Amino acid sequence: MKDQQGRQIAKRNLRFMGGSINKSPQFHSFPFLSLIQIKTNWYYLPLTLLLMISLGACGGKYRTGSNQNNQGSSAEDSESNLTFFDVTLEQADEVGRPLWKMQAKKARYTKEKQIGQAENPYGELYQDGKIVYQIKADQADIQQDGKRLFLRGKILATDPNNGVVLQGNEMEWRPKEDLLIVRNQINGKHKQLQAVAQEARVKTREQVAEFVGKVVANSTDPQLQIRTEHLIWQIKQEKLIGDRPLQFERYKNNQITDRGRGNSAEVNLKTKIATIKQNAQADLLDPPVQILSNSMIWDMNTENVKTNSPVRIFHRVEKLTVTGNQAQMKIPQKTVYLVGNVNAVGQRRQSLKSQNLTWYLDKKLLEAQGNVVYRQANPALTFNGDTALGNLQTENIVVSGGKTGSRVVTEIIPESPKPKN
Repeated sequence: MKDQQGRQIAKRNLRFMGGSINKSPQFHSFPFLSLIQIKTNWYYLPLTLLLMISLGACGGKYRTGSNQNNQGSSAEDSESNLTFFDVTLEQADEVGRPLWKMQAKKARYTKEKQIGQAENPYGELYQDGKIVYQIKADQADIQQDGKRLFLRGKILATDPNNGVVLQGNEMEWRPKEDLLIVRNQINGKHKQLQAVAQEARVKTREQVAEFVGKVVANSTDPQLQIRTEHLIWQIKQEKLIGDRPLQFERYKNNQITDRGRGNSAEVNLKTKIATIKQNAQADLLDPPVQILSNSMIWDMNTENVKTNSPVRIFHRVEKLTVTGNQAQMKIPQKTVYLVGNVNAVGQRRQSLKSQNLTWYLDKKLLEAQGNVVYRQANPALTFNGDTALGNLQTENIVVSGGKTGSRVVTEIIPESPKPKN
């Protein structure tokens, strides 16, 4: 009589869940399954497991035979493994709003590992009752503790609101912290940015993604690659923020045009302006110039580089170094403007000091204004004036103005080689 009542109760429960059980001689206790409850009370529980279509047979097979020990071993295997078909996992908060839902055509549960292995799982992650990410995978190991959801396998997470796609081999969802973590071979994709890293941490409400560990990020417009250990992506504000030492390369028509580095940087993808701070450096290929400063603003739209702190500019071909308090370089015009305590030094120690200096790189011409002092070592010469114009490398400089009103032109004629005996 008791067995008959038990079977009737089991049938009613399975009808409620829309499931069936096949070839199962008895019910066994599984912590993962004991959370099945009536729907009106499901949100008080750490996990609700709904069997939407059918509950398959136990994964372990029974072995027949006269040996009692073998029979006992088979029974233990049957109790340790279950297989489900068309299964749905759901979790809600204290007011009944969903936190996540996961569905799978087939899932296996292992009692020892407390893991549900799902084939082709698909689901949604929720924040404030709204879908923030859609999840799918070829196969995944699913774990949960009521506060966090874990998936291991080839995970694909898509934000339906902004189009961000994250791929990885491990995912953790912490709805209370508003935090999605994707680990292990991260690949992030978006129309503005593609990034690879060891880990990605996403704040869904703020729409902020952090990439951690061996980060390589490529932006579409401007065409820029950034390499660092930590990169913050403000998705809504369209900004990239690097708070660790970083390197970057700028491309044009898929060819590298410039390189740079700094201890920190901020790139506005909308305005195409990069602000590099602390040990900022830019290496241009055309013209072949290196710019060093503590702070640098790089407008990639107009191709202008500006510094508001002491700057050092080095021409790699002419071996000419120019320093000053501030500078602005217009890359397309190949022109540099320097202000405050300007000092240009050539490879033979010839120098030109002034308050302001315009450097026309393509013409190899310097134009100085204000308290001009020109010096050269061989022959030893010094001239003072208000302005100067000329080529420092050839030591052909015209100094004008000043107290003497002198006008000087200096030419260096190379010595003729001595005849051989």
